[in-house]
Amino acid sequence: MEKQKSQFTVINILLIVLLVSIIGTIVFFAIKINNTINATISPIQQANQAISTQISSLLHPTPTVIPDPVTIIREVQSLARLETIQYTVEKIITAEVNQGVFGPLFGDRLLFVAHGFVIAGIDLSKISSEDLRLEDDILYVNLPDAEVFVATLNNDDSYVYDRTTGVFRKSDPDLETNARQVAEQEILNAALEDGILVQARINAEVYLERLLNSLGYRYIVFE
Repeated sequence: MEKQKSQFTVINILLIVLLVSIIGTIVFFAIKINNTINATISPIQQANQAISTQISSLLHPTPTVIPDPVTIIREVQSLARLETIQYTVEKIITAEVNQGVFGPLFGDRLLFVAHGFVIAGIDLSKISSEDLRLEDDILYVNLPDAEVFVATLNNDDSYVYDRTTGVFRKSDPDLETNARQVAEQEILNAALEDGILVQARINAEVYLERLLNSLGYRYIVFE
């Protein structure tokens, strides 16, 4: 009886070992097959990804900007500008052609939001020795007229808000350019009408008076 139990135990052990070996072999081949499939599919996936990248680059190309290696400096000029005020201006510009009854068919219209700035001040290079005279303790200074140094658009903040083109008309490539030119002039006009030159003169006098006081001139009169 004990001999039969011993034989039964040995058979069970052999069966377990055999089962473990079979499972191990199946797992080994399964891993090998999986690696083989991945190795086969991977180049296909990479090829598909490369094709997708090429198609995307064709449909949405990245612009290439190549500056000319030759730079020509036309003029070098010494400046002595005292900038005393800056205006930041926003202006809405409407540019249109062929508007009216046939506008929906042949017209072209855009709404341009312009942001720009105007800088004004005094050109100190225009002051000569004749413009300064000292009488008793008073220094008389003949200042040149205030002037606008810069009046330009801020291209980063300016944009076309809306554009409507007729069914039978192509967009006019010069329409936005014209709108920008008009906007730049309107921004300058707005600053001038608001008195930028008057304020530039006042600010210049305040600054120069402090400067001349620090140099020892107690009384300053601007002419």
